Amino acid sequence: MSTSDSNYLIQQLLRNNLTRAELDEFLAGLHDEDAVRVYSEVLQTFFTALLDQHDHQTEPNKQPE
Repeated sequence: MSTSDSNYLIQQLLRNNLTRAELDEFLAGLHDEDAVRVYSEVLQTFFTALLDQHDHQTEPNKQPE
């Protein structure tokens, strides 16, 4: 599986848009070291962005200590 295929599958998973065939391909990729590496990188980037977004949304509401 190519890096772009792995990246695409994770993006589809995160958007809840995986087809049955894509889900099967994603699950098969869990047995491929290169695919797992890409899955991990994409997920880390996604969740880091979510945390950053959450931090920026909560900063204005912080009360002085």
